[in-house]
Amino acid sequence: MSKVGIIVLNWNGKEDTTKCLQSLQNLTYPAVEIIIVDNGSTDGSQDHFRTHFPHFTLIETGENLGYAGGNNVGLKLALKRPLEYFFILNNDTVVDPGIIEAFLEGFKQYPDAGILGAKIYLMNEPCRFDHFGGNWNAKRLSFNYVGYREIDDQKTWEQPQELDYVCGAGIMVRRAVFETIGLFDPRFFLFWEETDFCFRARRAGFLVMNQPKAILWHKVSASFKGGKPLSTYFYWRNRLLWIERNFDGPRRLFYLSKLIGKNLPYFYLRKLLRRKNRARYNAALLGINDYLMRRFGPCSLKKIS
Repeated sequence: MSKVGIIVLNWNGKEDTTKCLQSLQNLTYPAVEIIIVDNGSTDGSQDHFRTHFPHFTLIETGENLGYAGGNNVGLKLALKRPLEYFFILNNDTVVDPGIIEAFLEGFKQYPDAGILGAKIYLMNEPCRFDHFGGNWNAKRLSFNYVGYREIDDQKTWEQPQELDYVCGAGIMVRRAVFETIGLFDPRFFLFWEETDFCFRARRAGFLVMNQPKAILWHKVSASFKGGKPLSTYFYWRNRLLWIERNFDGPRRLFYLSKLIGKNLPYFYLRKLLRRKNRARYNAALLGINDYLMRRFGPCSLKKIS
């Protein structure tokens, strides 16, 4: 029986993480090891997990390392174990009891698959999808989300499909992927890190697919408490970093110059003319500037206020 490591990252999300861990206790697949990574919480999460989930492994980072860095801490420990698959799961999710069997069935059906994503529903609308991932749109220089906010008709989304990336709320990864391409790039900190990871896996010859039989429900960004300005900052900075990492030569130069050349003056103008969304325009400008200045990792809210 294949052994599976499950990584759940927590940052001041004790209540959501507890619901997630309770759903993992109901898994019908027995050969799992659950690792909680606490990302420097200040809400008493650590003592709570030690008391209520003593049979799970708890790692304390002591600081907020972001999605990429925090999950890397858990993965480094898990990769030392005799585990064959690794399920990276957002703390603001609840999983179907049979999700592990569904993922393993998908890997058996598609031997070249290295990463499988789940069928993700919204927590507050259980029949409506969040999204499954996306495909790169070179004209828009962004991704077309697949299944985004669609109602499940029980017909359209029942077959696995290959995607450019799968949503990081819940992904299952073969050990061979980590052994081949390494872990998440911690420079992203938050946003675009799973996209980068999936593209690296694809370049290494692994398929990236969704598995419709693997079901979970997602609260959507419950662990992200910075608000729209902070998410705007990470979106813009990391979008540019992602392009830099995943395209070469003239195409990379064209994409970067187009994004920066078009949007930099636009954001400056909008910031000057509109007070209502000034913080968001400032965040976008700061994100672009920090990319150009090679400043990655976390960002202070004070910088974008």
